[in-house]
Amino acid sequence: MRRGRREPPAGEPRNALADETEGYLLAHAHRHQAQHEAEDLCARMPWLTTAQAEELTGHYVRRRLDVTRQLILGTVRRAGELRLEYEGRYAELRSTLLRRHAAGACAVLACAAGVGALAGVLAR
Repeated sequence: MRRGRREPPAGEPRNALADETEGYLLAHAHRHQAQHEAEDLCARMPWLTTAQAEELTGHYVRRRLDVTRQLILGTVRRAGELRLEYEGRYAELRSTLLRRHAAGACAVLACAAGVGALAGVLAR
């Protein structure tokens, strides 16, 4: 199972079918788990009629899926926010690094020019 939504490497197509299938399987597994938990809950309440147990099971599953949906949407929203923050910080760090390398290269060139000029003066 793949974790996260990473962009595929350059030249590789994004596999939307695999993403959709993975999402479907995860949702199905979660629904099955919620159904099983609801049935266990109803089994511990022997006084419920069949209709009441079915109603409670349906309500539990719906509510559990709603809560899970909200949690997932919140996580996706926060992941988007973090991605924007990290991309901004990365661009800032890259810019700083480029400036420092350029300054270092200028300093090395200035030193080389100074050494060359000094060598020319001393050679006369």
